[in-house]
Amino acid sequence: MSDAMEGKSGPRKELTRRLFLKGVGSSAVAAPVLAGAEALKEAQAEETKILGPGLIPIQLAINGEIRKTLAEPRETLLDVLRNRLDITGAKMICDRGSCGGCTVYIDGKTAYACMMLAVQAQGKEIVTIEGLTNGDELHPVQEAFIEADAMQCGFCTPGFVMSMAAIYRENPSASLEEVKEGIAGHICRCGTYSQIFKAAELAKSRLGGK
Repeated sequence: MSDAMEGKSGPRKELTRRLFLKGVGSSAVAAPVLAGAEALKEAQAEETKILGPGLIPIQLAINGEIRKTLAEPRETLLDVLRNRLDITGAKMICDRGSCGGCTVYIDGKTAYACMMLAVQAQGKEIVTIEGLTNGDELHPVQEAFIEADAMQCGFCTPGFVMSMAAIYRENPSASLEEVKEGIAGHICRCGTYSQIFKAAELAKSRLGGK
């Protein structure tokens, strides 16, 4: 009887010791882990505090209309056009001023929208590809691109159209070489340059160039 009782009590005591030691060990490991987690949380909170200003109200004159929105001071004009105002004609491709897909007019001059902060564009006249039309009537350069089938994926097309239209606005009789020089800041990854040059010639004839 006593042996049986001792057999029963033995394992119970040993099990209790194991659990105790296991609990102590877990606590010893958990303490620095929890401390580390709290330190990480505090560091993240500090980082969040120094990220900079939040949303601010801005006002932009786009395609003859005043548009108001909220944006972060760090956001580019392209970000605000596409993500805040749903004006998506200007394309985000390289986002570093090397492909021309986001070309717009700023006070009548071509500019890359990805290279200007939206807050810097306040007080300026902005025209996007959407504003190049006259109501439902396409610009002659737009019509020429369609007729010459001068596009494949279409991402680069708005930028090419904007720059080409600006060239012919300044000089309706611009030569093909002058057009090539004027659109040199654009990249067509599909390689439709031959059709783009054909569109240039078509647009020139429609704009009365000689």
